[in-house]
Amino acid sequence: MIYILYGKDDFSRHEALGKIKEKLGNPEMLAVNTVLLDGQQLSLGRLIDACSAVPFLCPYRLVVVQGLLGQFEQKSGQKRRTGRSKTRLDPGLGEWAGLAEYVDSMPSTTILALVDGEIKATNPLLVLLAPLAKVMTFPPLNEKELAKWIEERVKQRGGTISADAVASLIGLVGPDLWLMSNEIEKLLAFCSGRLITEEDVGQVTSYTREANIFALIDAIFEGRRKVAQRLLHQLLQGGAAPSYVLVMITRQLRLLIIAKELGQRLFRTETRDTLESVSEYALQKALKQAKAYTLEQVKGAYRRILEADIAIKTGKYDDDLALDLLVVELCQG
Repeated sequence: MIYILYGKDDFSRHEALGKIKEKLGNPEMLAVNTVLLDGQQLSLGRLIDACSAVPFLCPYRLVVVQGLLGQFEQKSGQKRRTGRSKTRLDPGLGEWAGLAEYVDSMPSTTILALVDGEIKATNPLLVLLAPLAKVMTFPPLNEKELAKWIEERVKQRGGTISADAVASLIGLVGPDLWLMSNEIEKLLAFCSGRLITEEDVGQVTSYTREANIFALIDAIFEGRRKVAQRLLHQLLQGGAAPSYVLVMITRQLRLLIIAKELGQRLFRTETRDTLESVSEYALQKALKQAKAYTLEQVKGAYRRILEADIAIKTGKYDDDLALDLLVVELCQG
């Protein structure tokens, strides 16, 4: 049996491979009979040897190959991998054109799983093997799919979550399912069986991100470019969506402008009613930052953010590049 699992959503790929393993018998014995291979360093002969071995005290042998299909993706300025020899079947596949023939005669006790990232449907090895394999694709989830995923994940863990809380989670965490899964576990523990609300999400999820945003803004206005870029990259690598980072920076600068104009009046009831989605921590931090920067500095930064937003929406730059350039420009004053 051969499985092909590919797509940008590596969390779902990982979980799907885990479900395949669950069907193959005792986890401890399966671990002894599992082989992990790097597709970038692999030859067909070595793969055949791994797949032809007899399992030990287990009904199945699992062979997992990471990154093999990606070797046959046509990249700009690069030639596709051809293996050690060319064949009449497909010159682009080289020796790997023989894999389909081997799969037909592969021992029934062997489960071969080819796991890869984002590849095209025209990938030649995928095209060759797809008729013989169970193919599972894992594209990134859109917002509607992500909302459904969150609801199902919470339900599977024995919890419930409100629609507002789902929307808030998406806005704060973004599409990274590794991070989203971690935040869901924290929320379930925090709520202890009751409905997860938007307020719960704000208390459990947003604090660390907000603190990093404030640190980023401090570094920007103080001209510490390397620190600002490092903080930006930490936020993005931590799963924050570029759109979320831009929105949070914009929101904080807007709060700085309000703080410059209103000062302590920020904390009056009538003023807080118009800013009900803003945490007390964010307001306190805005008031403190407002004393350190001039109104001209803040407004100048605000204009640059608008320009970056336009550059992203018009396709002039991709999200990550636009944010990187923005941070460099803001640090230069």
